[in-house]
Amino acid sequence: MQETRGPHASAPDSPLPAENYAVPERGFTIDRHKALLAAAGLWAVWIFMIWLVTQGHSTPFDRSGLLLYRSGVDFHPLGGNMLEEAVRDITALGGVILSTLTALAAVIALLFLRMRREATLFVATVVLGWGLNALMKTIVGRERPTLVPHLTEAAGYSFPSGHSFTSAMIYIGMALAFASFSKRHSVRYTLIGSAMVISAMIAWSRVMLGVHFPSDVIAGWSGGAAWAFTAAALLYEPAKRAADSDAAHRLDPMEHEVHGT
Repeated sequence: MQETRGPHASAPDSPLPAENYAVPERGFTIDRHKALLAAAGLWAVWIFMIWLVTQGHSTPFDRSGLLLYRSGVDFHPLGGNMLEEAVRDITALGGVILSTLTALAAVIALLFLRMRREATLFVATVVLGWGLNALMKTIVGRERPTLVPHLTEAAGYSFPSGHSFTSAMIYIGMALAFASFSKRHSVRYTLIGSAMVISAMIAWSRVMLGVHFPSDVIAGWSGGAAWAFTAAALLYEPAKRAADSDAAHRLDPMEHEVHGT
């Protein structure tokens, strides 16, 4: 992050007042080669899971994953009510309402921070990603597991997991957008790594609740993460042109605020 010092700054390592920090107007671009490399590995996992499921080779793995959290003849969940509620809380982070509100809040924050290109890229990532996941669900048409009792309500097709895809796409895409505030690799890796861990926890919670096969959530998470990295690499230039257009300038509330002062 860029910083400026006032005339009375004392030592080089002394903390600066908040008003002396300057947010980079355009941010620091993400390394597209690294993003595409990460995306390639994740797309390979996604394709492999599609092959396993469509060829019927995922059954032993799916059965073991669903039974990992269950016990007894009635397949009741392990860990008691406290763990079950915690799993529900985690899975809610990937639900339609919370994930959409999180994405909307991120877009608003980016706009107020004058990061219009990153906001445009993030919106394109989310909207196109929703369409990709819906298309895959329709093509595969896999029914939800019935081996164990469901611990939450779930409707629609099972493969790939919508919670897994959406959470990976939104949280990793959001981390990539805000990572552009810093050119330090340690900051970027921490943000993106945290988003990957949180979204993976959301994905696996769907298996623990019995509403998805393990192959569903692996495919969903890897596909959502792959799309987030792919969009960051390939959609940046189109997003840049859209964000710098005359229409975008007219619609940006921060532009009006600057000109009105």
